[in-house]
Amino acid sequence: MPTARRDLEALAMSGVPIYATRGKGGGWRLIGGARTDLTGLTQDEVTSLLVGLTQGAAVEPERVAAMRKLMRAVPEPFRASAQRVADATVRDAPWGEAENAAERAGVARLQTAIARGRRVRFGYDGSRGPSEVEIVPLIVGTRGVRWYLLGARSTEGSDRADVERLRTYRVDRMSALTVLDARGVAPEGFDHAEVWARMVERVEGMRGGIRARVRVAPWSLRALSDRFGVQATVLDEEPDGEGRSLVEVSAHTPEALAEQLAGWTGAVEVIEPAEVRAALRTLGERIAALYA
Repeated sequence: MPTARRDLEALAMSGVPIYATRGKGGGWRLIGGARTDLTGLTQDEVTSLLVGLTQGAAVEPERVAAMRKLMRAVPEPFRASAQRVADATVRDAPWGEAENAAERAGVARLQTAIARGRRVRFGYDGSRGPSEVEIVPLIVGTRGVRWYLLGARSTEGSDRADVERLRTYRVDRMSALTVLDARGVAPEGFDHAEVWARMVERVEGMRGGIRARVRVAPWSLRALSDRFGVQATVLDEEPDGEGRSLVEVSAHTPEALAEQLAGWTGAVEVIEPAEVRAALRTLGERIAALYA
C-alpha cells in the first residue's frame, strides 16, 4: 500500500526502528511497542471532517457512508469525541424555512464544543429580548434547513448538563458564539434521538394550533408540501374536476397561516375555516391599499 509505505518510511527517518517479518502473517513491525496512526489525521482534523460530513448528511447519502467509514477508521483515542459529534447532530424533516449559509460557521463551533466536551457562551436575541447565555451544548440539528441548538446549564457543582432545564435556541439568533475552556458534557444515558423527538413534538404542537383545508393545483402540490413540511397533510380524497388536491395545512395563528398562504394565491384556495379566509382578505386589502 503506497500510503502505508510512505508512513513507514517517515517513521524510519524520524528514528523509530522498524523491521520486516516473513511468512504467513508477516509484514512491517515497530520495535519497542511503538505505534502509528496510518490515517495520518490529528484529533482536530477528525473533528473537522465529522463536522462537515454531519452538516450535509441529510441531503447526501454518500456523506452518511463516508461518516460511518471515518468513525471505523479513526484511532481509538479520537473515537469518543467523534462519536459525540455524530450522536449530537440531527438532520431532520423540513419546517419550510429558507436556508442561511452563514449559520454553518456557528454550527461548526457548536459541534466542536460538543466534541471537546466544552461549554459555550453566546448572545441571544430571543422572544424576551437580548440576553447572554452560557450552557452545555447537547444537540445541534435542523428541521429542514434552519439549525437549532438544544442545551442546558450545568448541574450545580458538576460538569454535567441539567437536562431538566433543557432549552431550544435558533442558531441564526446567536451572536458572539465562544467555546469556553470550562468542561460541559451530557449526563450518563442521555438519549439524543429521544430528546430531539420530544422537542419536535412540542414545537409542532405550538405551530399547529390553527388548521385549514385548501385546494391545491396539481403543479404546485409538491412545492407546497415541501414548503410546509410536516405542517401539510394531503387528505385521502380524490382530486376535484380541475385536478386540485385537498390538503390540510397548519400554523400557530390564523394570521400566520394567512401570511404563509398569501404567496400561493395563484395555486391555492382556502376552503375553511372562515377566520383564515378573513385573515387573507384583510392581508389582501392592506397590500392593495399600500400599492394603490
